[in-house]
Amino acid sequence: MERHPDQPAAQDEHAELEALRARVAQLEEDRAPARSRLRPRSFLAVLLILVAAVLTPLSVLSSWASDVAGDTDRYVDMMEPLASDPDVQAAVTARVTDAVMTHLNIDALLADVAPADRPVVDKALQKLGDPLTAGVTNFVHGTVERFVTSDAFARVWSELNRRAHASVVKALTGEGGGAVKLAGDTVTLDLAPVIDRVKQRLVDRGLTVAEKIPEIHTDFTLLTSDSVGKAKKGFRALELLGFWLPVFTLVVAAGGVLLAVRRRRALVTAALAMAVGAALLWLGLWAGRAFYLDSLPPHVSQPAAGAVFDTLVGYLRAGVRLVVTVGAVVALAAWLTGSGRAASRVMAMWSGGIGAVRDAAGFTGGPVCRWVHRARRPLNWTVVVVAVAVLLAWDRPTGLVTVWIALCALFVLAVVEFLDDDSTPHLAAPA
Repeated sequence: MERHPDQPAAQDEHAELEALRARVAQLEEDRAPARSRLRPRSFLAVLLILVAAVLTPLSVLSSWASDVAGDTDRYVDMMEPLASDPDVQAAVTARVTDAVMTHLNIDALLADVAPADRPVVDKALQKLGDPLTAGVTNFVHGTVERFVTSDAFARVWSELNRRAHASVVKALTGEGGGAVKLAGDTVTLDLAPVIDRVKQRLVDRGLTVAEKIPEIHTDFTLLTSDSVGKAKKGFRALELLGFWLPVFTLVVAAGGVLLAVRRRRALVTAALAMAVGAALLWLGLWAGRAFYLDSLPPHVSQPAAGAVFDTLVGYLRAGVRLVVTVGAVVALAAWLTGSGRAASRVMAMWSGGIGAVRDAAGFTGGPVCRWVHRARRPLNWTVVVVAVAVLLAWDRPTGLVTVWIALCALFVLAVVEFLDDDSTPHLAAPA
């Protein structure tokens, strides 16, 4: 039987197709073990990133606890604004006025009255009654208020907090005593030095009977809550961890990124996860403040307690804003430097737009621009390293400081891009 001339070619094509199928099958078999090896690695990377996200709020708390417990000057600086807070001034004025009036003997005011005039005075007092007491109370209240709103009170307040710093730490770690005491679950500040200054001012203003007032120890509540007693061990643990817990958190996050198969995507995920962890801490502080103020006893001034709470957690909130800002900046930078379609479009618009501005301005840098073109990558990395170094060297940078550092770095990168010219025209990328 005669064979068709195209049959050998068809057989060859069929054989080649079978060989290709066998090769693909072999490649699939070879890739299966590789995938199975990558799965534990990817799982471990995800686990480390999740651990870093959970440790982020604890790291912020440990840094805050270390600052409160280990740095007296920082604690005094933190508490100093309370001396000029109107709510705290009003609460201290009311507390000191009540303490002075409790120990002030109205009858002693009449000790120097002549015996012959005493019946007339007693008869007048019977008619005055409460108005006399109210008048003396207003006099004392005005004197206390003038002192509390003066610079002298601010100095006494700062010195009192400086001397009390060790006692504050003892109170938060379970021990009391000194100017700051822990009674049950209440941290109180002894206002005896303030009352001594007020007594002297009363004497100077003519109320000499104030000299007979004994030494008064009056407590001003700084914190009161059932959670204070429960938080002692936790505060002590965070204080001991201090600097090392944030470092450990960063190491765990870096390990998760390095173990990941797609490291850039893992870096974006880790940065956003840590930012979310810090944001959850901010939500906890917001909810905790409302719960704390609602649970205060009636004799504690809620406005003053709110001011004290806000001051104590002020650095904590600043740390939260810093972590959220840094996380957002790192995630955005990692995404923009990736190879995704949207990121590539943004970077093309960035380069094309700056190039178009340079061409429209007719700028020709000559050898300088050609050198920048050759050294572009090292220059860009230098800008990033310098920005990170400035952020790390800054003493307690805030979120706003972080944004400004990022904007300055972005401006310098734009200058590098503007000077990056290899003598070819640049057109703006289409939107």
